[in-house]
Amino acid sequence: MEEVEGLTKIADLGKPRVVIVGGGFGGLQLAKSLANAPVQVVLIDKQNYHGFWPLLYQVATAGLNADSIVSPFRKILNKQANFFFRMAEVRCIDPAAQVVETTIGQVRYDYLVLATGTTTNYFGDKAMEKNSISLKSVTDAIELRNTLLSNFEQALQIGDLEQLNSMLDFVIVGGGPTGVEMAGALSELRANVFPRDYPELDLKQMDIHLVQSGPVLLKGMSAEASEHALTYLKELGVQVWLDNRVTSYDGYIATLKSGDKLITRTLIWAAGVTGVPLAGLDPAAQLKSNRYQVNEYSQVAGYDNVFAIGDIAQMATKDYPEGHPQVAQPAIQQGRLLGENLRRLLQKQPLKPFVYDDKGTMATIGRHRAVGDIQLFGKQYHITGWLGWLGWSLVHVLALVSFRNRLAVFIAWAWNYVTQDKGMRYIIGKPKAPLKEREVEVKPIV
Repeated sequence: MEEVEGLTKIADLGKPRVVIVGGGFGGLQLAKSLANAPVQVVLIDKQNYHGFWPLLYQVATAGLNADSIVSPFRKILNKQANFFFRMAEVRCIDPAAQVVETTIGQVRYDYLVLATGTTTNYFGDKAMEKNSISLKSVTDAIELRNTLLSNFEQALQIGDLEQLNSMLDFVIVGGGPTGVEMAGALSELRANVFPRDYPELDLKQMDIHLVQSGPVLLKGMSAEASEHALTYLKELGVQVWLDNRVTSYDGYIATLKSGDKLITRTLIWAAGVTGVPLAGLDPAAQLKSNRYQVNEYSQVAGYDNVFAIGDIAQMATKDYPEGHPQVAQPAIQQGRLLGENLRRLLQKQPLKPFVYDDKGTMATIGRHRAVGDIQLFGKQYHITGWLGWLGWSLVHVLALVSFRNRLAVFIAWAWNYVTQDKGMRYIIGKPKAPLKEREVEVKPIV
């Protein structure tokens, strides 16, 4: 028997088939964990590469090339004989027939693992979705970099002060790690890079606003980490708006709950994510968060052979009643354990429950500034400043999936550190188009 029916065929190896939907941290770890297992592994993803998304903001702010944080699935797993990859998008699941419907045909499964991750949550605000820029993919990061640099090129031609400020000012919505790290990276560009690139512009006109709906930054981290992050951002000249939120944005004016109005052509949305569920499973298994309810073995509620791991899975425990944090480590650990448990299933052995080993959380806020809550020997330690920054850098380099990625990032960071420069300042493709094209006063050619 051969599959997929339709455009693509996958040879039947005569072994149980594990179909993994999504090649993020959890999906990739599971595929690797099943190397040499008596199963056929089929990974389906709409992209042909795995991305290290914690460093997307560095691509967006010209610190890294996009290819430094991505690696093709076929390259990562090319020595795994039982691995097959298909680039496709899953349309729905037929659990009765044990079939996944994709854009290239049907894929049969014996065990199905959903690792579809999350997408940006705009909380139903269509205008915000249309006018802002999110940061969930390489495409988003490149679009943001194009917009950032295009704004400065256009600012050289603008005489009107309000229009000039709209090009140079940036609003970041969301005070989690993405928002905080983006604000720090923009402040570094303002301090070290743009003055050399654009000596004709008064960089004092460049304002960076970070808007957080809650009372603290980096919710979920310690109070010490939140306080240090706020202090660092203020030192860098970032205007932080706590207990506030953006109520509307038309591509030009961001209105805050407080009534303040911020004029900007670039609003970066980092305020939340939502799960990416697939049609076909029992609706009762899908929670309001758009995550799947799973048990301690990652089995989706109501199914024995359908699993969910990573951000799409909500495993309620005593320590994590709302599910585990939607970061890389829970996904990686769930993928690793599920690989072991699938082997146990085949051998008719009892499954092991998942217990999250929280290794801590870190965030960087520019050069020599970082915060971290580290778990060691059952105790939590807080690191900040230069030591935190060094630890954050080391952790992220080692976490990259390939040696080529690690080497590329290390060399780029070493160069950036020595020169205080970010060399990937090129515009390839189009910037984010504003909703309204407003008339601007253009300087005469001289």
